[in-house]
Amino acid sequence: MQNPSSADHRKGAGQQVSFIIDNNRLPNYTAWMKHRVDSPKGKEIYSHRMSVVEPVFGNIGTTKRLSRFSLRGKKKVQGQWKLYCLVHNIEKLANYGHLAAS
Repeated sequence: MQNPSSADHRKGAGQQVSFIIDNNRLPNYTAWMKHRVDSPKGKEIYSHRMSVVEPVFGNIGTTKRLSRFSLRGKKKVQGQWKLYCLVHNIEKLANYGHLAAS
């Protein structure tokens, strides 16, 4: 404990715990991905994701109210997800399709 006297209100003086951190381990995939995202190129790519991918999940989650799947089983859930994505894409075509055609 950083301040052992803070445990005095309990019956006892508290305990002190220490951990040995081994930094000689091989890098894992999480560290590798953090390094890639923190690079200048990674920041550029990830900032683009915020304007491309995240609004899709926001639209499906809030506008279409998909907070949980109503079916069980991987195949059925994948089918339900594909239907929501299909509806999202049809709405995009209906709202913005005339811009691509001109």
